[in-house]
Amino acid sequence: MAIIRGRVWKYGDNINTDIISPGQYMSLPVEQQAVHAMEAVEPGFADKVQPGDILVAGHNFGSGSSRETAQMVLKYHGIGAIVACSFARIFYRNSLNVGLPVVEMPDTSSIEEGDELEIDLLAGTIRNHTKGSEHRGTKLPEHLIEMVQLGGLEPYLAKKLKGVTG
Repeated sequence: MAIIRGRVWKYGDNINTDIISPGQYMSLPVEQQAVHAMEAVEPGFADKVQPGDILVAGHNFGSGSSRETAQMVLKYHGIGAIVACSFARIFYRNSLNVGLPVVEMPDTSSIEEGDELEIDLLAGTIRNHTKGSEHRGTKLPEHLIEMVQLGGLEPYLAKKLKGVTG
């Protein structure tokens, strides 16, 4: 799973957590919250998105609340990864904590909605199969890739602690 391949959903700058997961639904179970994911900028997103799809955005993706509902609704839909020029710090860390890969790429302007991307998390490369181009993104350290592969921080720590105590 260090290689992720999927179709692009493209967004601009400053996509905040209330856009990703509207606050008025956060008391609902995640599967009901997920129905409203991204609806402010992409009506019908929940009906159109497919497991493995990749979100690509500009600067400051995930600003706003520190709650993890935004990451959880994207993970519920099976989003393969998020690529952005920059992330809000807490959103970035919470994404990894729930097992959602995030990659920073200095300029996402050449990637378009519907492009087919392949991301190598370990190498930090983003290959656009639609356009035949390759870009550099951030490399995730092996321990964070393992954490994402295991489903997030809790299963990662459970595995590590089992080795220490077992």
